[in-house]
Amino acid sequence: MNIYNALIKSSLLYGSETWRLTENNKRRVEATEMDALRRFSRISRKERIRNVTIRQQIGLEEPIIKEIEQNQLTWYGHVQRMAEGRLPKIALKWMPKQKRARGRPKQNWMEGIRKAVNERNLNDGQWEDRKRWSLGIAQRNRYIHT
Repeated sequence: MNIYNALIKSSLLYGSETWRLTENNKRRVEATEMDALRRFSRISRKERIRNVTIRQQIGLEEPIIKEIEQNQLTWYGHVQRMAEGRLPKIALKWMPKQKRARGRPKQNWMEGIRKAVNERNLNDGQWEDRKRWSLGIAQRNRYIHT
């Protein structure tokens, strides 16, 4: 398990705070994680063992997507607590001035953050209190499983 945390998980999570989590990206990350877990456990897809069973055998409860969302919310709270003149805060609030392309706009990073905040029943301004923000981020949502 230490090898998984040190090598696989750290590689998968590198820079994940700034990723735009689309359904396609989620599927890819989960597939990569399961591939690594299967290789780590030496279980082939040909053996037809379900992913849930492998996770239970290894002792992993949450998929890596939940940890990515937690990392993103941690980063969001950190940036929100920064002074107004700091570059990350300016970049977070920046809106492009050019005209948008036709069709439905792609989901942006901030929409993913808003969704994660709503799932955890967090409020605006709650990031000011680091303890409450950390506890709110770590909440497990019993009803939504991906």
